[in-house]
Amino acid sequence: MNTETVAILNTLEALTERVQALEAHAEANAHSPSDASSTVASADFWALHGVEQRRASDPSTADGVVMLVGSVTLPDGSPVAWQESAGTAGLLEVDWANHAASFAALGHTVRIELLRHVLSGTHATADLAAIESLGTTGQLHHHLRQLISTGWLRQSGRGNYEVPAARVVPLLVAVVGAAR
Repeated sequence: MNTETVAILNTLEALTERVQALEAHAEANAHSPSDASSTVASADFWALHGVEQRRASDPSTADGVVMLVGSVTLPDGSPVAWQESAGTAGLLEVDWANHAASFAALGHTVRIELLRHVLSGTHATADLAAIESLGTTGQLHHHLRQLISTGWLRQSGRGNYEVPAARVVPLLVAVVGAAR
């Protein structure tokens, strides 16, 4: 064999190995969470595998994708299910400063505690004011205004507050993320 033929055969062999490795990787990631042949690690990351599959098939997520997802039953029995995803293209290049107020609202011990109480079922101003750790009535109203202005709370009636459904899962995700 001449050197050109040997080079072509070597290239073909290398390409065959790469295709086999890619196919094995794709097959390993194709298991669903209910697939009994999945490994424990695959079962632990079933949501991630779904995101990766979408990423591969959707041009808007070619650079990456992040997702918030959750299904919660609140103490009052209300179900909340939420899913939000975004492609990461350009995410590191845009200004994040307009999100600072929302993060700052969560950064105060009284406000984060206030959100926990509202999610736990204490909605009325009078009931919230009775909780010593939330401060005086004036302080409570200050914190309520901060949380309303940043969208973490909304008034659900005169003197009643709730965490909007679209904020329940993101709030809980932020708490879980902060605990890591």
